[in-house]
Amino acid sequence: MRFLVLKFGGTSLNTPELRENAAGKVIAAMDEGYLPVVVVSAMGRQGDPYATDTLLSLIKNTYHDLPEREKDLLMTCGEVISGVMLTATMQSLGRPAVFLTGSQAGIVTDKNFAEARILQVNPHKVSTYAQEGYIVVVAGFQGATEDGEITTLGRGGSDTTAAALGVALNAAYVDIYTDVEGIMTADPRIVTEARALDAITYDEICHLAHEGAKVIHPRAVEIAMQKGVPLRVRPTFSDSPGTLVTTSGEVYKGTIDITRDRIITGIAYISGITQFKVRTEPGTGGLEQQKRMFRALALAGVSIDFINIVQETVLFTVNDELSTKATRVLENAGYQAEVISGCAKVSTVGAGMSGVPGVIADIVEALAGEGVQILQCNDSHTTVWVLVSREQMETAVRALHTKFMLSGQ
Repeated sequence: MRFLVLKFGGTSLNTPELRENAAGKVIAAMDEGYLPVVVVSAMGRQGDPYATDTLLSLIKNTYHDLPEREKDLLMTCGEVISGVMLTATMQSLGRPAVFLTGSQAGIVTDKNFAEARILQVNPHKVSTYAQEGYIVVVAGFQGATEDGEITTLGRGGSDTTAAALGVALNAAYVDIYTDVEGIMTADPRIVTEARALDAITYDEICHLAHEGAKVIHPRAVEIAMQKGVPLRVRPTFSDSPGTLVTTSGEVYKGTIDITRDRIITGIAYISGITQFKVRTEPGTGGLEQQKRMFRALALAGVSIDFINIVQETVLFTVNDELSTKATRVLENAGYQAEVISGCAKVSTVGAGMSGVPGVIADIVEALAGEGVQILQCNDSHTTVWVLVSREQMETAVRALHTKFMLSGQ
């Protein structure tokens, strides 16, 4: 019998009815012959009683500088509550179930509180319970160091837990349940004709996730990709097969050539970006200036992105909340920058674009046709990024989705 890891987010577990719905999917997997291992997030979202942000709000008015170690202990409570409640639901439906914290499930991490990385997974206890006929429910988002200190894995950590357990157990699949039909060609709130993809490569979904798509955390994809464990992004509220994430053409109940003639897979975006343009001296002097500028920003803890260097002109972006700090660092180092706030990065992603002529031309044509000004552009073998104003972001996303006919593939 093969393991199947099923991960449920907080919005899938927030009420007794939702927990019964999730339990039904787990029981169905068990009846299909899988050994189910369930990973849970904290129930609900900010404002709900047991959501992670709600738990953190308990101490914000008491002590703003609580150490990360103690914050981690507080934040892990949400997943423990969620896991126990789902376990109780399974038991009420007549199925044997057992709950394990991250550390009990063998998730061993480094000592970087609040953003811990998984070092190894020792799945012996999970495997033993499953082989004895139990449905194993595991708290996501958490683990422990080798000396027993409780840690959390950062935002999206429950996805990471699920992927790590899937790899450790050599699972048939890791199923990530969400409130959408799968991985979409674009944000359906912006593009009404966006559709769920049947299948997508690990590389493509990593790029989409890094560039703003919220369905799955890129770290989880990277872990699954290391051993080729297929992921399925599936809807909580329907029986749709969702989207298969894999390196091969195999999908649920059949096969499909996931590359097909598809050049572009999806459009993603990130808003809240500020562009900086800095002019330096030509020649060797300019190179020294650029080196000092980047070093000053790094030492100040300012993370920069979307970097273009064209002779004596340097373009880069920072998140809006860092723009004031970046400006101050540059001025203190003797640089004057042209600053454009309120920007957005729109990304066109597709593994099939590599070596295909005309992709940039199509992007420029689509945006120009809608009057969208490109402030900056860059590309890799799977992604083309354009920087536009926030006001034109949604127009750009729709124009690119239409240009590459993503609703009809």
